Parts: sequence; structure tokens; C-alpha cells
Amino acid sequence: MITVYPFEKLGHADHGWLNARHHFSFARYFNPERTAFGTLRVINDDRVAAGKGFSTHPHNNMEIITYVRQGAITHRDSMGNEGRTGAGDVQVMSAGSGVFHSEHNLEQVDTTLYQIWIEPNEKNVTPRWDAQAFPKTPVETALPVLVSGQSEHASTEALYIHQDAAIYGGRLSAGTTITQPVKHQAYVLASAGSFSINGQLLNQGDGAEITDEKMVTITAVDDAEILVIDVPVQ
Repeated sequence: MITVYPFEKLGHADHGWLNARHHFSFARYFNPERTAFGTLRVINDDRVAAGKGFSTHPHNNMEIITYVRQGAITHRDSMGNEGRTGAGDVQVMSAGSGVFHSEHNLEQVDTTLYQIWIEPNEKNVTPRWDAQAFPKTPVETALPVLVSGQSEHASTEALYIHQDAAIYGGRLSAGTTITQPVKHQAYVLASAGSFSINGQLLNQGDGAEITDEKMVTITAVDDAEILVIDVPVQ
């Protein structure tokens, strides 16, 4: 089963420096029918103004993944980590027993990104942060795995998280068709362009839930960028 959530029907908060769309309940946006999807708790589609950002704040016991779509975000944390993550690349923070961090757009242009929170399967782990650059060439056969805690991805370059979940992502040229396996259930994000999943159309900014499917067919209508978040049922 595939259920599409159009961009214009997502939760919305405009703070001036931050324009956010919420796929699930977050902060002041609350929708009792959209509080989580299995262990997936948060997807925020954020636009951060140039020179602005999130000041230092705490997190604990959450796997926090940032996928940058345009621009770049600079991370600093209480563990002494600092790094800049650019468009098409990913950073992961396992908040574990507790960490303070900040994220700022130090670029001259607005930055757009997805912030994704996944509930961990281990509590109070030692906090950690990591980032990885990934190839930007459009794929022809399969989306690469970007983030995973699944044992079958241990030998890949995927960033590790404390959960039996995986995030796949990449770009497809118009007309390309691929198949995507689903281990548990999946939430799909249309980062750019338009594409269909088993014949159902998604446009830029849309999201979709995939349940009771072990394999889906994705076809790019035009040049597209796609994320697939495969998470356990809670």
C-alpha cells in the first residue's frame, strides 16, 4: 500500500530565518494522525536563511540524520566535533546519553535540508557524530544506502545508526526505472523533480508511506532526487 502526502498539506512553520514543513507532529504543529511512522519520529523539510541557524541546544536518545539538499550546514557539538555538510551529503548524530550541538548556515545562500529523527534500539549509548560525502552521479540500477544500522550493510560506506533501519538516496535521470526493496516499511521523500512509485505520482516536496510491500518500482518522470527511509514497525 502506498499513501502519498502532498507538500502543501504538510505542517508549516515560518520563523523568518527558518521556513519548515513537517511530515509529522513537531514543536507547535500537532496532528494526532501524524505522530510517527514506526520508529521514524521526525522529518522536517527546512529552509535555513543565509547566515542563520539553530543555536546550541540539547538532545538525547535519538538518531538524528541531516540530508542537505542545497547549500551547506555547519555542525558544532559538546564532543568537540565540527564539520560542514554540503548538498547531497549526510551527517548523523547519535545523541545517546546526551549532547549539545548547534547547526548554522554559514553560506551566502539559503540552505535546504531534511532533518530526520529515528528512535534508537539502544538507550544511553555514548554520543557520536559522523558525516559522509556521497557520489552525485545519477544512478541507473539502485539507490545507494546512505545510512544504516542493518547488519547487511555493515561492509558499505553507509553512516551507522543504532536501529535496524536504512536510508537510501540518490538522483535519477528522467525516464530511469529502478526497483527498491523494502525490509520493514518505508517513507519516501521527493527531494527534487517528479517520479512515480508503483504508478503513484510524487512531486517535489511530497512524501509517501509504503506498507505491506517488499519491492516497489520507481520511475523518474523528470530528473529527480529521492530518499527512501526504511524503518521497523513500532
